[in-house]
Amino acid sequence: MEKTIRLEFSEIEPVLEAALLKHGFGNERASLCASLFAETSLDGVYSHGLNRFPVFLQMVEKGIVRPGNEPSMVHSLNNFETWDGNLGPGNLNAWACMGRAIELARESGMGVVSLRNTNHWMRGGTYGLQAARAGCIGICMTNTKPNMPPWGGRETKVGNNPFIISIPKEPYPFLLDMAMSQFSYGKMEVLEQNGEKLPFAGGFDTDLQLTDDPAAIMESELALPMGYWKGSGLAVLIDLLVSILSGGQTTNEIGQREPEYGLSQLFIAFDLQQLTSENNRTRIIREVTGSLLETKAIDDGGEVFYPGQRSWLRRQENRQKGIPVERDLWALIRKATWS
Repeated sequence: MEKTIRLEFSEIEPVLEAALLKHGFGNERASLCASLFAETSLDGVYSHGLNRFPVFLQMVEKGIVRPGNEPSMVHSLNNFETWDGNLGPGNLNAWACMGRAIELARESGMGVVSLRNTNHWMRGGTYGLQAARAGCIGICMTNTKPNMPPWGGRETKVGNNPFIISIPKEPYPFLLDMAMSQFSYGKMEVLEQNGEKLPFAGGFDTDLQLTDDPAAIMESELALPMGYWKGSGLAVLIDLLVSILSGGQTTNEIGQREPEYGLSQLFIAFDLQQLTSENNRTRIIREVTGSLLETKAIDDGGEVFYPGQRSWLRRQENRQKGIPVERDLWALIRKATWS
């Protein structure tokens, strides 16, 4: 029997929604939350889509993620606002805050929303896509629990603090969605489940030796910073930005307890219709895209892609063939609709 099956998006979404309804979500919030999880897997980011859904439900059952809690405004100054997530579902909180940043950008060209006391936002690229589909440049970032050493250190003191930038483009935006570790923990989990190694060393084992074994890195929680000292430094600055601007908790404070919750985040939107001309945007996007795609590949038969293009191609493939889902995982998710 095949370990992996392929399912239509329309098959997945209602099952997730039913599970969320049984876990205390209202109708509208269950529908949006289910859609966000399913779309993440549709784009091929399986580590933060269906793979993360059972853990998300466990966090709800433990009372860490509170289904009915919505974000509330704490502070407002012109086009900058601070919100408290009240430990509601991280993806719904993030969706609401990027939505608010877009509304502020519609009013004055740019909107900035900081968010504190929230939960894991799942796929950060979701909120970049949200901004781009609204005709905005989107920038967002979050801190995490400590799961990476500062450069030169041997203890987990820094988060892999994801950073996202999106720029509108048809048929799919430019989208950069990256953690500050060379490989995200979600990616390492998927490779470990499939019995695969990393393409090159991604962290240290418990003996402080560089390794390409994802299981050893997840055990030590000593993921290698992206770009070595550059990734480490950027992770620290992201932590400072999101916690200072939101008045929320730092990576160090989040790490004082288990599991991970109470994160700090930042959402920025620029309304391109107000800030630039359409002709100028079109020219720049065409020039940059053309230059990238015309680049000769190092490997014979290889291709060069613009950031986000691979997600678009995976989305097209998964719409045509169905979204790949591990059979055991799907059985576990379906079971949550009955319990």
